[in-house]
Amino acid sequence: MSPKSVVVLPRNLSAQQRLNLANVYLENAHRAKDLDITLVLCHDAEESLLQAREATKNQFPLDGIATVYIALEKLLEERGCDSMAKAFRKKAEEEMGRHTKPASRSGKQTQPNMSALIFAKNVGPPVTEFKPPEANERLVNTQQLASCLGLLEVPYPNDDVLEPETRKWLEAIRNDTDEQERLKTMATEVVRAFKSDALKDDKVVAEVVYLAPVLSKDDFKKLLQEFYSGIDHSGLLDVHLLEGMAQLIQGARLGYLDADDLVKILELLNTRLQDTHQESNQMQLTLAVSHVLDALADTHVKNLDRETLQEPLSAYFGVLKKSNDPYLVYQAAYAHQALLCVPDNETLWQETFRRAGKVIQGVVGLVGAVKSVDPNRFIEGFQDIQKGIEGAYKFVNIVKNALPSKDSGRDFVESLNNGLNVPIKREWYSVLRVSDILIRDGDLATFRKLVCEASCRSDPAFQWGVCQRLGEIAVNPRWDENVREDAIAFLGELYRENAMWGKEPRVKEWILRILMQLRVPVAEALLEGLKADGDNKKRNLYNAVVERSPVSYPLKAAPPKMASPSLLDRVQNRPNVERSIRLLKKRRTSGRDNTVYIQPQAKPGLQAADSARFPLMDKVNEFLTSDQKVFLVLGDSGAGKSTFNRELELDLWNSYKEGSRIPLFINLAAVDKPEHDLVAKQLRKAEFTDPQIRELKHSYKFVLICDGYDESQQTRNLFTSNGLNQPDEWDTQMVISCRTEYLGVDYRARFQPGDRNQPSDSLLFQEAVILPFSRAQIQEYITQYISIRQTLWSLEDYKKALKRIPTLKELVRNPFLLTVSLEVLPRMIDLDHNLSAEHVTRVGLYDRFVEQWLERSKRRLSEKDLPIQSRAIFERLSDEGFAQNGIDFMKRLAVAIFKDQGGKSIVEYTQFLDEGSWKDEFFFREDKQLLREACPLIRNGNQHRFIHRSLLEYGLALAVFDPHDRRKRSVSEPALNRRGSVSSILSFEDPEDSETEAAAVEQEPDDSSPLVWRNFVSDHSLLHFLQERVHQEPLFKKQLHDYIEHSKKDKKWRKAAANAITILVRAGVQFIGADLPGIQIPGADLSYGVFDSAQLQDADLRKVNFRGTWLRQTDMTGAKMTGARFGELPSLVEDGEVYSCAYSPDGNSIAVGLENGSINLYTTSTWERFRTLNGDGLATTYIVYSPNSDQIASSSNDRTVRLWNPETGALQHTLSHPDCVRCVAYSPQGDQVASACGDNIIRLWDVVSGTCRQLSGHTDKVTCIAYSPNGHQIASGSRDHTVRLWNIEKGDCSRILSDHIDTVWGIAYSPQGNQAASASEDTTVRLWNVKTGKCSCIIKGHLSTVICVAYSPKGDQIASGGVDATVRIWDVESGHGRHTLTGHSGAVRRVVYSPNGNQIASGSLDKTVRLWDVSAASSNSVSNGHSLEVSSVKCSPNGDLIASCSADRTVRLWDVDTGAYREVLRGHKDSVFGIAFSPGGNQIASGSSDKTVRLWDTEAGTCLVLKGHSQWVECVAYSPEGNTVASASADGTVKLWDVRTGEQLKTLRGHKGAVMTVTYSSNGRHIATGSKDLTVRIWDVGSGACIRTLVGHTDCVRDVAYSPLGDQLASAGYDKTIRLWDVATGECQAVLTGHSDRVKCVAYSEQDDDLLASGSWDKTVRLWHVASGECLAEIKNLPDAIYSIAWIKTSDANFLVTGSGYGSMLKWKVISEGKPWSMRLCWRATNGTLVVTGATMENVHDLSSTNKLLLTRRGASILEQSSAGTATDSISDQSFLGAA
Repeated sequence: MSPKSVVVLPRNLSAQQRLNLANVYLENAHRAKDLDITLVLCHDAEESLLQAREATKNQFPLDGIATVYIALEKLLEERGCDSMAKAFRKKAEEEMGRHTKPASRSGKQTQPNMSALIFAKNVGPPVTEFKPPEANERLVNTQQLASCLGLLEVPYPNDDVLEPETRKWLEAIRNDTDEQERLKTMATEVVRAFKSDALKDDKVVAEVVYLAPVLSKDDFKKLLQEFYSGIDHSGLLDVHLLEGMAQLIQGARLGYLDADDLVKILELLNTRLQDTHQESNQMQLTLAVSHVLDALADTHVKNLDRETLQEPLSAYFGVLKKSNDPYLVYQAAYAHQALLCVPDNETLWQETFRRAGKVIQGVVGLVGAVKSVDPNRFIEGFQDIQKGIEGAYKFVNIVKNALPSKDSGRDFVESLNNGLNVPIKREWYSVLRVSDILIRDGDLATFRKLVCEASCRSDPAFQWGVCQRLGEIAVNPRWDENVREDAIAFLGELYRENAMWGKEPRVKEWILRILMQLRVPVAEALLEGLKADGDNKKRNLYNAVVERSPVSYPLKAAPPKMASPSLLDRVQNRPNVERSIRLLKKRRTSGRDNTVYIQPQAKPGLQAADSARFPLMDKVNEFLTSDQKVFLVLGDSGAGKSTFNRELELDLWNSYKEGSRIPLFINLAAVDKPEHDLVAKQLRKAEFTDPQIRELKHSYKFVLICDGYDESQQTRNLFTSNGLNQPDEWDTQMVISCRTEYLGVDYRARFQPGDRNQPSDSLLFQEAVILPFSRAQIQEYITQYISIRQTLWSLEDYKKALKRIPTLKELVRNPFLLTVSLEVLPRMIDLDHNLSAEHVTRVGLYDRFVEQWLERSKRRLSEKDLPIQSRAIFERLSDEGFAQNGIDFMKRLAVAIFKDQGGKSIVEYTQFLDEGSWKDEFFFREDKQLLREACPLIRNGNQHRFIHRSLLEYGLALAVFDPHDRRKRSVSEPALNRRGSVSSILSFEDPEDSETEAAAVEQEPDDSSPLVWRNFVSDHSLLHFLQERVHQEPLFKKQLHDYIEHSKKDKKWRKAAANAITILVRAGVQFIGADLPGIQIPGADLSYGVFDSAQLQDADLRKVNFRGTWLRQTDMTGAKMTGARFGELPSLVEDGEVYSCAYSPDGNSIAVGLENGSINLYTTSTWERFRTLNGDGLATTYIVYSPNSDQIASSSNDRTVRLWNPETGALQHTLSHPDCVRCVAYSPQGDQVASACGDNIIRLWDVVSGTCRQLSGHTDKVTCIAYSPNGHQIASGSRDHTVRLWNIEKGDCSRILSDHIDTVWGIAYSPQGNQAASASEDTTVRLWNVKTGKCSCIIKGHLSTVICVAYSPKGDQIASGGVDATVRIWDVESGHGRHTLTGHSGAVRRVVYSPNGNQIASGSLDKTVRLWDVSAASSNSVSNGHSLEVSSVKCSPNGDLIASCSADRTVRLWDVDTGAYREVLRGHKDSVFGIAFSPGGNQIASGSSDKTVRLWDTEAGTCLVLKGHSQWVECVAYSPEGNTVASASADGTVKLWDVRTGEQLKTLRGHKGAVMTVTYSSNGRHIATGSKDLTVRIWDVGSGACIRTLVGHTDCVRDVAYSPLGDQLASAGYDKTIRLWDVATGECQAVLTGHSDRVKCVAYSEQDDDLLASGSWDKTVRLWHVASGECLAEIKNLPDAIYSIAWIKTSDANFLVTGSGYGSMLKWKVISEGKPWSMRLCWRATNGTLVVTGATMENVHDLSSTNKLLLTRRGASILEQSSAGTATDSISDQSFLGAA
């Protein structure tokens, strides 16, 4: 129910007063921010309307009631109150129904039922943008010239009607007589140009007529004479000149026309009409004559000769009445009425509108220089019209005095004939003339009233004229879209409302024909709606009109566009560019047939979720209609960037109209030095002359479609380096594409226009990342491809291959690879073979694609009529092996392109200029010309390039290793047998020869290889080709290892070695225990590589990237490490949970607040602690530095805020509170401190005096506060779910931001102060517009509560931290994620940016402050690992897969042998704790904290969700038969489920705490569970009864496992022990001790039931001998707690896999030789966390102190030789104060 209020109005209020009061309530309701207040005010307005209606006694309509109802409806719709809005809509319709009344006895008619929404207000005339020119600046067009001259001549009584820029121009120009004279001379020259124009077409006429109101009298007379002569001397009557003359006369200024001129014109018209009245263009001619006579009727002309003029004209019009065309008859009648009005005296109305209105229309109405044109500011007497309808009909009443009784509803033709036959002036003509004036000036509401209330409205002639004017409004693009739609709606009303407008069929037909001409959706929808309107007669009329061939009657729209070149262009000597533009359009749009194009989907940024997808073309079109300047299109190689750019160009050309932006496609790689003069260089290529280019630069706008930023090897910002959109520069918008992998960290600086530190400039930039194809897009692409190509396969064949070949599914999501696949698969794959065993790779597809291309080229050349010499060369090449020669050519050309022109993909070759250069080898010799013609190259003039950039990179990759080159192959027999396989296509060689190939003799590596002379580390596409070669070709892998090995001896191989090890790491080769001492690999990228226990002594590791590398137990003694990068900064390890941290504003120190009340201070230069501020033992909840860094304020649970001197450590002030203090903040001036405690109040403290003010308003505890940058405002967040903005000076709450649905924990202002960010328990971050209080963006991504938020110093990023232990960096503009920083193992309580913005510090409950390098955070990870701890791991029954689950809500599948990522299963809404394979391996069960169990069918891809638990599901297990799954939950129960139906079969109850683990016995009869109640229970599956309770653990039982024989049970407890139980007796057989922290997991080996493995929070894995209880082996130096462990089923050895808190999964091999046993790492799958535990770094060279501190705190041992020769720790003990 809506709120009610009681409205008591005085009895003596009139109906109008009550209506006025309703409008007051409505206005206040619009202003109200509170919904309840809004509803009260709306109710009050409704009551006033009801009382207004009652006051009228329901006897007559009160204008405005319906309007208020409609306004109430719209308001409530905006506020979300749909039901109330609908109620008001119904009342509005009822009120409008009152307007339709029957005729009264007196014969008078009431106002028709016209919707109040049609032309609801006067809108003013449509205006065109006006930009005043600088002095002596070339003018853009004639409209600009007319506007300038008009502004100079119209005296504005009040300058505030002008826009500031226009007023400034006018003030300057009035004092510049030279500029005034220049403009006037220009107008004179335009008139002269018109006189000399031979054609004088409609465009030229329209242009010169624009100048009529501002010409000098002499120029006007000359122009009028030119029109007169043109009409007089033309053989056929020139309608354009006739129409132009009418407009010229209408626009004439007072005193420019005299009676003699007009009589002379009329005599001319009379003569021409008598000569041409039999011509076929009578309709257009009569329409033009009507306009001339209108002009004459508007002009004071007396003593017109009746015999020589009036009677002949009347006779001419009388002839036309015999026409069968009603339109022609109407125009004749209209012209006749105009003729009758010619001798009449002019009325005040006509004088006012003609003189003022024409000047406004011809000068000011064309421009946007005037804010709001009020004609009464110009012409005295105009104010009467503004007073209401009474003034609007002043002229009509004057006319009525001279009229007979009003016209009533005659037949249409009869009415018109009467108008022609009887010399009587009809009212409808006068009203239509007034209508023209109202429409011209945008007084559309007045026009509507005039039409609806005119006494002649039933006259069909009047209705015809009204319909014509409505059609002209609807068709005129200069009117606003809403105005045009209102005009169409008005036509609908005239058609429907027979009672008030009559049933004249000619008028109804005219309306239908107008609607059919419009061809816009609104008109088409109206036509469809009118189909069933009216009776049968009316419907028959509709059908007859619609079914007949359409008759097109002219509807006058906007004036035609200017000619090109225009008259003004000719005056200013402008070159003709339009013809060249048309030629460019023709060239660029031809030859686009038979291409496959699928609309690409994109996302808003690199870190945005794929679900945030949108059609890229729609987004770019939206950009092109905005004020933004640069749109960056990103995508992987082959993603379709160039294809999209070409399609965008085609679309823009197809929609191009003169005056719109010109699309200019620029292949950046084809432009020399595009950073300068880019547009002009491209236009010269398109054969534009320099004068044309200057003209285009000055007068035209462009859309630059810049393709291939990466291919041009650019690093400059092309938008800014070319000065685009600067004064006197090109007016452009830029769409620019680039490969994603080409970009660095801060790539936006290369594209964003303006100052990227300015928020306003950042809004000029937008980006999108093209997404891989979806299944639907792939299918649509294949369908199109087959339809235009002759393919060997059908659609079903392609579908079969894509579905069954595992590696192909992901490859074909890339559009170019999809094209390649469709081309080569039919010859590459046998559909009858086992497709699931095929292994298709990217490089394999390219191998076959190039092979097939060369084979086709060979056939084509063999069939071609070649010259004799060319034929001989071709045969020689064929004899030698044409395909191999072609591949060699490709390789050498690719090498030359990279070596001699830096990889720029386009080669320009001119024989005269390039003779003797490296290009001669490829483009001059005849044999090379044949090969060039045969290879996948494109030629465009003198430019040559590969058909796709990736083929150039493929060619270079072949130069590194070519499997087609027999001399380079050295493989064993099994490898040779793979020659014809999918993964290595070697079809150029005879299979028999291949089998006899011998192993090559080991020799020194090839010193000509590109690996030796080019750095490949940043060439991601090249690395991709080469890393696949590593998997396919053992010889290549060996060659790469050889380069690394040879680098130990000779530094000439170090670049090759750096490239080689980078390729191997990217290929997933893990260097576990590798012997690499002395290798030289400076600059190598070892990111995410695995070097467990590797030997790297004395290695050259300068500038090596170690981001996320596994360096556990690696020996780097003596290594050179200058510039080595680890992607992280040292973390600060504390002895308590970190509640807060803060940088000093000067950036020299950082403060850390702890749970024990202490505050530790560190210097940021060395990260050493220099002071501790001791509290009273209760948690320091928040700390902040003063603005000048000389004071620290801390809040605490001890109910105080303390102010400290950080230099001395002295406590300066203590500010007491009644409750625990949650937050504290300094004002920007530093003179005030704000704090908040548990009493819901914010306190403002004077720092000097200690006085306190209070801000009250929150209804629950205040959790966070922040000052605005200017110090005038405070933002606060609270448990009451709101953010409040406070005015500090007034002490009141100015806004309440209430969109959050849970506690607000963090708040921050942007550096500019225009925005605030809030972090909430509802898992979101919200961005607020501080001025309006509206939420501008909702940021989602955290998995649980968001605790803190901070803006970067530039304001372009925000960082947030939360309970999910992550720090996330977001883009402020788009709200999309940039990076996720993982490494914390506890909730993140505080995030802060360093003052320079390069670092982020995050404080966590895991007792650390982590320091993140913001610039390094964008390094591309090569892992698909979990982002949070791995809760459980399991091996598949057949031993080929490992499944893992994580707190990151996902289940992931991995290859057992390699650790390669296979698949991710998403669906859980919260952390996944338990996972299990079904015995058959075709199903996976998972349990989550979202309280569900999910059963994943790995073959069908389906998922069954089981619901029933009331708390988290901790663990799941399958019965041995696989028909049942058990789930253990924190709700204290175990549930058994039917895996086929999902039915809940049984619930096991008995535990008194959360059940943490569950497992089946090997025979399936029993279930064992472990619980937080410290017990292990064994259950009978059949009965569900607990048959045994095992007691012994002193803390939570986290895991249980049955031995393979089922006679023993092992349990892992948080009491640091593992207990072994006899299943039959329940006796505890042994207690295994040794772990130093909680034991999380335990598992028996299925191969050897005497082996047991356990993992613990102490970061170790232990291997136990069950019988003796002895610990056989221990894995130490792991980076984090072990959460899960599982044995891998193999026949030859014992392997196990572990999951840890860093999201890592590790596979280990158990080595049983010797004592003690050992466990060796096999592979690591991780999210990329740096691990250096146990690493040795003695006497490393030039390792920075920051990196030393980082590595030391991560567990590495860094020792240096002291001067005495003894080893000393390189990090002082002081740095470890407070460290664990």
